[in-house]
Amino acid sequence: MPMTHKTMQDFARSCGVSRPTLSKYFDDPTSVKPATRKRIEDALRSSDYQPNLFARNLNRKRTRSIGIVVPTVADPFYSEMVSRIELRLRDEGYWPIVISSHGSTELEAEATRTILSLKVSGALIAPLGQRSDRRALEKLTQVIPIVYFDTYLEGSTPFVGNNNSQSMSTIVDYLCRSGEPPIYFDIPHINHNSPERLNGYVTSMKRLGNEPVVIGNTKAYTWDFERIGYEQTEKMLSQGGLPGKTILCNNDRLAFGVMAAAFSSGLKVGRKADCDLRVAAHDDHPLSRYTCPALTTMAQDFAAMAGRSVETLLTLLDEDGTAVVPKVNLDATLVMRQSA
Repeated sequence: MPMTHKTMQDFARSCGVSRPTLSKYFDDPTSVKPATRKRIEDALRSSDYQPNLFARNLNRKRTRSIGIVVPTVADPFYSEMVSRIELRLRDEGYWPIVISSHGSTELEAEATRTILSLKVSGALIAPLGQRSDRRALEKLTQVIPIVYFDTYLEGSTPFVGNNNSQSMSTIVDYLCRSGEPPIYFDIPHINHNSPERLNGYVTSMKRLGNEPVVIGNTKAYTWDFERIGYEQTEKMLSQGGLPGKTILCNNDRLAFGVMAAAFSSGLKVGRKADCDLRVAAHDDHPLSRYTCPALTTMAQDFAAMAGRSVETLLTLLDEDGTAVVPKVNLDATLVMRQSA
């Protein structure tokens, strides 16, 4: 039977070290002498003691925790980003605390209050954008270092995201080279990515001597992109058809809805001569390679975005938030599949 210890003081006494020394070990095992570390680790193996690190951290001015706030963890993009950021933070000795704002202004503001109450060292935030409570986020930046990723709010807060100008230029060039110039299917401009991608499309089309054509209802605020892609495509098909045979969607989730509506209407999506419609998009969501046909898209650099976000925050923590860190825009990569 393992030995039972109810408190850290009891466990420290049983392994012959002081409570401050034991606390120092739990913060960083390499910070105590090798002989002391071995004594503590031998005692841990023969005991059922588990330190309440969360309670201990709350007694400090700042903890070894990092807040992560995203609009939704249901979106495969944010799920992938959170997973990568969590693993990287753990490698650096930090505890990730993930909170979703569920697309709600109130819940995003509540998330900022929650991570402040938990005394996190810093935070990585993908803000809602258009509906963010800017005062709540600005207050947070005055207390702890934060880094925005994927999208941002105006100001000097560090940011790591996609280079939308480069990515839209790349895929427009490809679509124009390989077939009919694309029609752009837009989404509600919920954050900076939406208008940046639209501007990138328009600029690229004009550069190539083509007339930009934009479709999609952008007025209603929603994150339900698959639904609006399906419903709007279905409506256009029932009222005379789409204005072109190549559709470039703002993001992959919108493209999922477009392709499903095309299939329901008997249209064949793909780049072969017998296909009715080409569909391409942006993001390279984890499910994009499994659509039918597989979706041609611009792949955001998930690994670099997660890694640079964490590195930027760690730099701010090392410099007590005083470091001057530039905004980082990462280039995307064209992934050619069967849809276009």
